[in-house]
Amino acid sequence: MAGNVRPVADERDGLLSFLEQQRYVLRLAAYGLTDEQARLASTKSTLSVGGLIKHVASTEAGWMDTVLQVPQKPFGEAMAEYEDAHRLRPDETLAGVLARYDEAAARTVEVIAGIDDLGQAVPVPKGVPWFPQDVEAWSVRWVLLHLIQETARHAGHADIIREHIDGGTAFPLMAAAEGWPESPWIKPWTPESQPA
Repeated sequence: MAGNVRPVADERDGLLSFLEQQRYVLRLAAYGLTDEQARLASTKSTLSVGGLIKHVASTEAGWMDTVLQVPQKPFGEAMAEYEDAHRLRPDETLAGVLARYDEAAARTVEVIAGIDDLGQAVPVPKGVPWFPQDVEAWSVRWVLLHLIQETARHAGHADIIREHIDGGTAFPLMAAAEGWPESPWIKPWTPESQPA
């Protein structure tokens, strides 16, 4: 997939295609990284490329649970999982986190395919401090838009972190991942093309 979403057929196709494209650009930030580089917090924050991908995969899976009205975990357990989801532990690999992200994405497509009306109500879980207490329900449409927003935000974070690791930026990484030929406009990323 190139840097732009293909023309879309309808609202559902558009929402899922834009979410897929944001997943793709987030994944590009990890292109060519080792597990150690994927764990690296290269800025003043504690965020890493691997941790961001793990977090977004976990978040997307959690939102599909919310759409399906899977009972929420107890607050303490949910907070522990939330905190763990922001870092790539030494016993985890970038490949493993990317595979979990693929699983979360496939599940989202499957769940959304089973919903006829994107206006279907998604009840707001009660007692969760980061959810609004004055809203009874979102729609499936709202959830998809929120996932696009969340993924795009973290894709931007990952771009900054990646550039601090080895100088890799979005379009040269995309060119490398997609096998674009070198041109006057773009030189695909290679480990050797980055500043020392």
